Amino acid sequence: MTTIFRKTIIALAVSWPLASQAGGLYLYELGTSDLGFAAAGTAARAEDASTVYANPAGMTRLPGNQLTVGVQALYGNAEYKLNPSSRLEGSNPGNVVGWLPGGSLFYSHSIDERLKLGVGVYSNYGLGEDFGSSWAGRNVVDETALIAATIQPTIAYRVNEKWSLGAGLQANYGYMMLQRVQAVGVGAGTKRKQTDSDWAYSGRFGVLYEPSKSTRIGLVYNSQADLNFNVDTAVTVTHPISNVTRTHRLPFGADTYMPQQIMGSVYQRLSDRWAMMGNIGWQDWSKFGDNTVTVGGATVPNTIGFQDTWHIAYGMQYTLNEQTRINTGIAYDTSMYKKQHNTSFLIPNADTWRFGAGVQHALSAKSDIGFAAEYVTSGSSSDPSTVIGGKYDNPYIIFMSANYTYRF
Repeated sequence: MTTIFRKTIIALAVSWPLASQAGGLYLYELGTSDLGFAAAGTAARAEDASTVYANPAGMTRLPGNQLTVGVQALYGNAEYKLNPSSRLEGSNPGNVVGWLPGGSLFYSHSIDERLKLGVGVYSNYGLGEDFGSSWAGRNVVDETALIAATIQPTIAYRVNEKWSLGAGLQANYGYMMLQRVQAVGVGAGTKRKQTDSDWAYSGRFGVLYEPSKSTRIGLVYNSQADLNFNVDTAVTVTHPISNVTRTHRLPFGADTYMPQQIMGSVYQRLSDRWAMMGNIGWQDWSKFGDNTVTVGGATVPNTIGFQDTWHIAYGMQYTLNEQTRINTGIAYDTSMYKKQHNTSFLIPNADTWRFGAGVQHALSAKSDIGFAAEYVTSGSSSDPSTVIGGKYDNPYIIFMSANYTYRF
C-alpha cells in the first residue's frame, strides 16, 4: 500500500467518529437518514444508497445509479471524576470527548433490474479521548484513539419479487494511538506517543424479504474482524502518598476484536402518509473481554467483565407531501459491562437511550437532501482501579447530520 493511501485512510479514520457509547465501540450514526430514526428500520427501509451498509440486499430496491453522502458533527459530554482514594498528583480531566466530525459515502450501481454493485466508505468503530497532560493519570494515558475506517465493495441480487440477497467485503484499516506523559527516567515529564496500524477483513451479509408492497423484513449479519496492534498498554505508577507501586493495564492491546453482530428490522407502511419500523439487534461483546496483552513476556488476561449487548428500536415516518418526509425514532441498547462498578475509564459505556428526529426533502426527481439530530444518553459507569479509579456520571452525545442523495 502506498504511503499516500495509508495517510489518507488514517486521516479519514481519526477525523471520523471517536465516541464510544451503547453497542460497545460501534456507532449506528454515519451521517445518513438513519440518524433521524435512531437507526430504527435500518435493515429494512432501503431508501437510498446507504443501504450498501445498512443491508446490502436493499440495493435491489434502488432504481438506476445512486450516490449518497452523509456528514455529521457530534458533541460528547463525558466528564471523568477521580475517586479521592485514587487521586495522584494532578486534577480531574473534565470532559474527554468534545466536538468531533464524521461522515460516509455510498454508491449503488445497477447492472440490470436484478443485479446491483455498490461500495461504501465509512468509519463506525472506535473510541477516542483527550484527558490532557495535567490530569492525575497522565502517566497512564494522556490521549488515546482506537479507530477502524472501512471500505466495503458490495453486491446484491434479486432472486424473485419477494427475496433479495446481498453481501459486502469489509476491508477495515485499524489505527491505534496511545500517548502518555513519561513518569520517570530519561525524558521524564515529556509526552511519549505510540502508534500502530493493521488491516483486518470481515463480511457483511443481508437478506431482504418483501411479502407485500407495504411490508419489508431485513436481516443482516456482520462477521468478526481481528486487529493486532504492537502498543504497550500496561504502565507502572507509584502513588505519591502510600508509595505503593501498581500496574494499570488498558482494556485493549495486542488482539482487539471488532465483534460479530446481527440486526433484524421490519418496515410497515400503514397508509399513504404513515409508516412504522423497528429493530432488534445483538453484538458479541463478551468476546471483547478475551483480549490479552503481553507484559514482561507473560500473557495477562483482561479482568473487566464484558457481555453481549442487545438493541431494540422503534421509528415512525410521516409523509407531509410529495417532497417532504418527517422521521423520528427511539432506541435502547444494553451495556457491554456485566457490572457498572467494574468498567474501564476509557470506555464510558452503560445502558443507553437514543432519541432521533429528521426530515428528508426532494429537491428534484433526481436529488434529495436531509437533516437530522439525535440525543444519546447513557447511564453511569465506574472504574475500580486503585491507581486512577473514578466515575462517569450519565455522559451524553448530541449528533447533527446532513445527507444528500443523487440519482442518475
